[in-house]
This record gives sequence, C-alpha cells and structure tokens, in this order.
Amino acid sequence: MAHKKTKPAGFNKQERDLEKSFFHQTPLMDLFPAITPYSTGFLNVDGTHELYWEQCGNPDGVPVVLLHGGPGAGATPAHRRFFDPDHYRIIIFDQRGSGRSTPLGCLENNTTSHLVNDIETLRQHFSIDRWHLFGGSWGSTLALNYAIAYPDRVISLILRGIFLCEHYEVDWFLHGMGNLFPEAYDQFAGFIPQEEQEDLLGAYYKRLTDDSNPNEQMEAAICWTLYEGACSSIVPNYEIITTNEQKQHALAMARLEAHFFTHEVRSPEDSLLKQIDRIRHIPSSIIQGRYDAICPIKTAYKLHQLWPEADYISVPDAGHSALDPALRSRLIEATQNAKTIQ
Repeated sequence: MAHKKTKPAGFNKQERDLEKSFFHQTPLMDLFPAITPYSTGFLNVDGTHELYWEQCGNPDGVPVVLLHGGPGAGATPAHRRFFDPDHYRIIIFDQRGSGRSTPLGCLENNTTSHLVNDIETLRQHFSIDRWHLFGGSWGSTLALNYAIAYPDRVISLILRGIFLCEHYEVDWFLHGMGNLFPEAYDQFAGFIPQEEQEDLLGAYYKRLTDDSNPNEQMEAAICWTLYEGACSSIVPNYEIITTNEQKQHALAMARLEAHFFTHEVRSPEDSLLKQIDRIRHIPSSIIQGRYDAICPIKTAYKLHQLWPEADYISVPDAGHSALDPALRSRLIEATQNAKTIQ
C-alpha cells in the first residue's frame, strides 16, 4: 500500500491559492500622489531627544501613525503615500536618533521602552483617542510592543516584514543573509579583520561607537548600511553612499541597529509571541514578502500560527522593501480595507 503523504502542520490550501492568485494579479495598486505636510514640528521627549513629526492628509480624518524601520532608518516622503489623504490624518515621525530627530545617532536613553513611550507621548500631544498603526520591519516590532502596552488606543494594526528582535533573527542578519547575498556578505564581513569575524556584531559595535576614530567609524557604517541595502529588495540593490548627508544617516542607522541588536534583543522567555492574547481582538494584517531576506518569513509564519485571527498575507513576488511593487500593492490594499474598521 502506498504511503499517503500528509501536509505539513499549519499548511493551508486557501493561503497557497491566495498567494498563487496574487502572483498573477494585475494591475498592482500604486502609491497615492505625493503630498506635503500641513503641519510639522519637534517634540521634546526628555532632556536629550527632540522628535521630528509631521501631519499630512485630512486634518479631520481618521488618525494613522507610521512607524519606520531600522532602528534608525527614519521616515521618507514616500511613507506618506501609502494612505488615502482624503480619509486619513497621516502622522509620521522620526524615532530617537533617526532622520530629522535630534541628536542624530544618539544612543543615550534610546531603548525599546523609550520608543514605545514616545509613541504614546505623541498620541497625547495630538489629542488622539485611538489610531491605526502601520509598521514594517523594526516598525512592526514597535507596533506590537505599543499595542501590547496600550491595546485600548489601537484601532488596527498593519504589520509588514515581521521582526520580533530575537536572537535567531539577529544571527540571521549577521550571518544567514550571506547564503542569499554572498557578494554583499563578503564585503560586510571582510571589513572586519579575520581574527574578529567570529563576533561580527561586537566588532562593528566597537567601531560604530568609537568617536575617537571617525574615519573607521564612517567606513564601518557605510559597509553595514550597504550590506543591508543590497539585501532589502527582491532584486539586489547595490546603492552607493556619496554625500555627507547620506553618510551621516548611514552612521545613525548602523549605530542604532548595532546598539539595539546588542542591548535590546529579547529572550525566548520574554518573546512578544507570549503576549499576543493582549492584542488578539485588534483587527490586524500581517503582510510578508515571501523572499524577505532581512526578516525571513519564518517569523511572520510563527506569529500567524499563534494569532490566526489576524489576516495573514504572504506576497510571493516580494522581498523586504515596502516599495517592492507587489508588497506595496498589498500594503495599500490593507490601508484601504482599514477604512471600514471602527
């Protein structure tokens, strides 16, 4: 008698068919037209940090806050364009040490708890009762942390490129991505002397935080940032960093990422997955590029298994970047669908 094959645990034919159908979906949804903020400002959140913020779209619309990635990447004008400006009051800000917030690249008083508290401080500053949260990569980490801490303040969650800040994810970033992008990895690891390569994070962190050697510090930042950038899209993106502004932002992001990967990684006992019951009732979408090399789909799938109430969308022709066309389209579809959520 032939042995009957069984499907892997958790495999869902409907999910497979949905993924397959969207592989051939045309046309893809494009970003909304470019807009400019109707108000901007800075919010002093302690004696050190001032956060840049901006508001776009409809001042009387439903509030949505965008949580950018990194840590340290900062927000961009393209982030405004995932939302219908006639419906949403779009709130975007740069996290501590990121983008236009000051001081740029500062590690002092810069922890996950500080960033979560900043989101709540912003909500109170804008006199908002409840809002939608839209976060990708590190932004998904913050969105989950904030929703777990303040579930009554969240209308819905749209999460992309799930990252839980656990050891296996950081190890993948430092080593595993080299299996998919060996050229970029060789440049990343090759910057560090052979005798230090067993601890790439420690070696980079030492250099990125050593202000006494600015040339080596900047070289380390550029190597780190180019490595991440090359792995972010489904098609390798070999950018160059030439201007002083680009270099300063590369340094801020590399410093902050190395800082959080060194000091803010969660143990399995403290995993966000153990706190999903606090947000299970919140309407949510988990949107994940199948070929996301920065935040592999394994983490999104684990979250989906523990949180089946949330929509789970695997995008078969997308990587990590929210601007990958197929992933962009699904994210915009999610913001459109969220209009019906009260």
